[in-house]
Amino acid sequence: MGDYLDLPNLLSLILLIIPFTAWIFGVLQRCKDGHIIAAIIRLFGGFTIIWVLDIVMTLLNGCRVSILRLLKF
Repeated sequence: MGDYLDLPNLLSLILLIIPFTAWIFGVLQRCKDGHIIAAIIRLFGGFTIIWVLDIVMTLLNGCRVSILRLLKF
């Protein structure tokens, strides 16, 4: 399962660094995965914390973009 709508890793990494695009693409990815409640929570709550965690997870995964998937619904 690719992150950020299966875009190439370099493009996904660039979009991850920009806060607004990270927020939009994170919500779109959760909707694409079929996790509507998680998308709504990501849209309205805790954006900054989730954005920072996405960047940390990406750095820990060797610059492969990996969005946080705590909620599976």
